[in-house]
Amino acid sequence: MTAAQELGCYAEDRAAEYLASIGWRVLARNVRNKGGELDITAFDPKARELVIVEVRARTIGKVQGSLESVGSRKLRTLLRASRMYVEDIGWTGFWRIDAVGITIKAPGDWELEHARDITAGMNLTC
Repeated sequence: MTAAQELGCYAEDRAAEYLASIGWRVLARNVRNKGGELDITAFDPKARELVIVEVRARTIGKVQGSLESVGSRKLRTLLRASRMYVEDIGWTGFWRIDAVGITIKAPGDWELEHARDITAGMNLTC
């Protein structure tokens, strides 16, 4: 496993732990379909929504922060893969896409940011 893959796994583990700690149910991780890969799928019981969670990780000192690294191309891919996933599982309720950014400051020292509904108000076409 490369260093980047290890960082990604570490970040996904921290994100899943965080989501569980706020009362969400993690449904699946690393879901792949023709549209792309979804890092985490979860259920937000307060909002009664299915949530697709994109996890981004960066080490301190990078020019671009973890959440800022989600660009328009990635958003289009996420939207396409999420639509396919929702259709595949037969979900008929509300759903959204969130992002969790993990910034590694030092070994064992990290910071988490959670951005909700990252595609809200955007005109994204696949």
